[in-house]
Amino acid sequence: MVIVKFLISIAGATMLLLFAVGLVRTGIERSYGASFQRVMTGQRGPLQSSLVGMILALVLQSSAAVAVLTAGFAASGLLAFSTGLAIVLGGDLGSALIVQVLSADLTWLVPVLLAVGGWLYLKTESKKLRQAGRIALGIALILISLQFLRDAMEPIRDSAFLPAVSDYLARDYVTAFLVGGTLAFLMHSSVAAILMCVTLVQVGAIPFSAGLSLVFGANLGSAFIPVWLTRGMDLPARRIVFANLMLRGAWAVICLFAVNIALDVTVVGADSSSQMLVIAHVAFNTSVLVLALPFCKWLQAPLERIWPDPTQSQAFHLPSRPETALDPANVGSPTQAVASLKRELLRMTELVEAMFLPVMDLYRSGEKSHIKAVQSLDQEVNACLTRIRAFTAGLSVKMMDPENGRAAREMLEYAVRLETAGDVVAERLTVLAGKLGKAGSAFSDDGWSELQHLHENILANMKLASNVLISDDLESARLLNMEKTEIKRAERDSRKKHFRRLQAGDPKSFATSDIHLETLRAFRDFNSNIAAVATPILYANGQLLETRLIEEMPDRQTTS
Repeated sequence: MVIVKFLISIAGATMLLLFAVGLVRTGIERSYGASFQRVMTGQRGPLQSSLVGMILALVLQSSAAVAVLTAGFAASGLLAFSTGLAIVLGGDLGSALIVQVLSADLTWLVPVLLAVGGWLYLKTESKKLRQAGRIALGIALILISLQFLRDAMEPIRDSAFLPAVSDYLARDYVTAFLVGGTLAFLMHSSVAAILMCVTLVQVGAIPFSAGLSLVFGANLGSAFIPVWLTRGMDLPARRIVFANLMLRGAWAVICLFAVNIALDVTVVGADSSSQMLVIAHVAFNTSVLVLALPFCKWLQAPLERIWPDPTQSQAFHLPSRPETALDPANVGSPTQAVASLKRELLRMTELVEAMFLPVMDLYRSGEKSHIKAVQSLDQEVNACLTRIRAFTAGLSVKMMDPENGRAAREMLEYAVRLETAGDVVAERLTVLAGKLGKAGSAFSDDGWSELQHLHENILANMKLASNVLISDDLESARLLNMEKTEIKRAERDSRKKHFRRLQAGDPKSFATSDIHLETLRAFRDFNSNIAAVATPILYANGQLLETRLIEEMPDRQTTS
């Protein structure tokens, strides 16, 4: 009975720990995710790149998240291999430093974080403040979960079960190494896995030597996580995460045998504290970074020989285009018909995103072939709308119940908005990019930065819109609608700043004034069409008014 209670307590504490880490990561991604591409893809040396990776891991509380982001940008041709690998190695060190912070005794901070975080999340409307509250609550829950983990160990510590397991792990360091690797991979969080190992040593559940082998294994297991998560990406992405796995895996194995064979276990210290385990973890990741950083460029050639590039050019890449999900001959039940429409809408969203993603590159290069490649996607977006319209029209009124019939009509309306968003790119933004290239003009630094920030935020809104389409989540719909307002505000602010630059006599602003202002309007219109997916959900839950006009004053006199 004690063992069952122990396992349930451990499972509950572990799930709370994973949920809390994810809560912090979600809050940070929603607040600052749109700026990650600009930060990560800037041109810099390996040392600076590793520093960027370390900072991002500290922010995201996950080296795997940094690795997946890096792999995605590498697959799009935005990151070189050596730069990407340096970022990933820096991210590993950053996640180790997180463990150093969270393993300290911060129980006094829990009520403060709960009070402040809860108030920010529940009582404020600002996106930044709400997500700051989410982050504070997540950190508090991490600390609470670690305390739960410590408490769960108390009843079992004096039983015969735990000493037997801990003695076995201390004697068989290879098994401990494999257990640590499996634990990190299954938890999909190196931070959570290492914190658990540190807590086990802290409460005396396992000896320090076993904890050290677990930590080495957890470092190997955490390197497998991005390999698994990027298994469907292109080769440039997979090469980076495989290189990281090779480096961390080889060094973890070397350190494991060096500590357990070359050194006497008593030297490592049965009495060593859990803080020493954290220091060992940080030292391991620091040594990997220091030893591997000079060889990041040299690793590219052998990996390219192992996994050669396809023969076709990767200079300008548009994402692959999935097949249609609609089959008029096989409509199925009303629920199946609505699911088919939703899948086709997701495909349509991916096509529109593929059109919008390279817009800033088109403004920078003005390459006609690239502009035509983007414009050609508009025909596929139009074909999607035609298929959705025909499929919806073919649904029998008698067959569809009121709820599914309403859902089908709402999806058709959103398909029309997506098609309009595609037209904004094909007929306005690409044309403006061509004009800018033909004129040989360039935006001012401030003007370009403003447009780039808007573009990044709209891309983040597209991801959020896809989530709303899949989940019908009210909170996400509210957030998307608030982001729509933020985009409008940013568009107005950029317009005012542009006018001030004109008044100051900035020659670049004069040369690109029309294109800058028309781009702002196009961005705003594009985002409004994308955010329309939230409208039916907000109306259904009473979150939107029919009109924003102020009601007529009751004492107002009318004249005949």
